Amino acid sequence: MRIWDLEARALCDRHLLGEHRELHAVWTVLTEGKRGYANHPEVRRWRGRLAALYARHESQVEEMRRRGFSHRSPLDPELATGDSSQPELVDPLSVQRDRLRRRGCGCVD
Repeated sequence: MRIWDLEARALCDRHLLGEHRELHAVWTVLTEGKRGYANHPEVRRWRGRLAALYARHESQVEEMRRRGFSHRSPLDPELATGDSSQPELVDPLSVQRDRLRRRGCGCVD
């Protein structure tokens, strides 16, 4: 489970779509009280920051549409509560960029 802290446009198609799927998983755990991944570090990182998670989703959707993908899984904006920013980074942005570049998938080009 991974939601990058880089701009959505920096991700290749595979990582953008994968992150979108995982964001929905995190959202479901946090808004519906699902317990399966409730203690996963990525889920804990977004606890109390649903407004920021919602904003990340909207940036993913914008980028997906820009690339010609359709989107049919909106989030409920009324559930987008809490902090509107995510200051807790998994790794520094430079480390995240390097990690994606080394994968050779087209991210961060």
